[in-house]
Amino acid sequence: MASPDDLKFQEFEEATDLLSSNPGASTLSLSSPSAAASSAEVKVDLSDDEENQQEGSELLGGEKQTGGFWTFEYYQSFFNIDTVQVLDRIKGSVMPLPGRNFVKHHIRSNPDLYGPFWICVTLVFSVAISGNLYTFLTEMGNTDYHYRPEFHRVSIAAVAVFLYAWLVPLGVWGFLTWRQSVERQISGYTFLETVCVYGYSLFIYIPTSILWTIPLYWLQWLLIVIAMVISGSVLVLTFWPTVRDDTKLTAFVTMAVIVSLHALLAVGCKLYFFQTASHSGQQITPASNHTALTVGKPL
Repeated sequence: MASPDDLKFQEFEEATDLLSSNPGASTLSLSSPSAAASSAEVKVDLSDDEENQQEGSELLGGEKQTGGFWTFEYYQSFFNIDTVQVLDRIKGSVMPLPGRNFVKHHIRSNPDLYGPFWICVTLVFSVAISGNLYTFLTEMGNTDYHYRPEFHRVSIAAVAVFLYAWLVPLGVWGFLTWRQSVERQISGYTFLETVCVYGYSLFIYIPTSILWTIPLYWLQWLLIVIAMVISGSVLVLTFWPTVRDDTKLTAFVTMAVIVSLHALLAVGCKLYFFQTASHSGQQITPASNHTALTVGKPL
């Protein structure tokens, strides 16, 4: 049976002998501050590992540093959005609620250009194609009409929609920024947020333009009114808080101009793209081009 002396750690006795023979030898104690200082001197170069870990965390977190405005990465950040966010913003643009600011509740966390760009592109093709289809349906029973697809309508629709979606927000943002410098209590939006609001507010015109193919005059104007009320409400609820602290005249004139320009786009598309061939000035070719009129002698 082992005695208690056999259970002792022999290295402690050897360390005692070494200290007795060499009292000036340095020792390491886990509890002493000098040991902490001595242990701090022993370092392992992990710079490469730390850099790799940092790069890995950036890739996992999806955080990328954007460069200048002349680089592709700068504009890539404007399209960093998922489908759920786009659908939520489209839903908010077609169902405006009083007291619910579109920028603060849907856009401010991550303003994007992905949704506005594709909404504008879709609106261009829906207006041009639906306009051609409407002309075909209204003139389908006319024997003197020969259908010809008008591809130039796509270019006209693209110029009208994209100029409106960029120039009008630029003007509104510039005016609000100027008023913000004059009236300190006015709070405005960034240019990207303004463009985002206008882009998503145009979504309601896409299904409206498709329904304009129904050849009912009263229904077309009813759809225009409904679309203007819905999209105009988004703009009013968004920009009214930025101008209500201004003078009453300036506030009401600003909102009237914003709503009028938005309504002008819808009315202009309706009057230009959705009209019959006879009203649009398109030449109607007769069914028989060889009919000759003969003048006979009177009996």
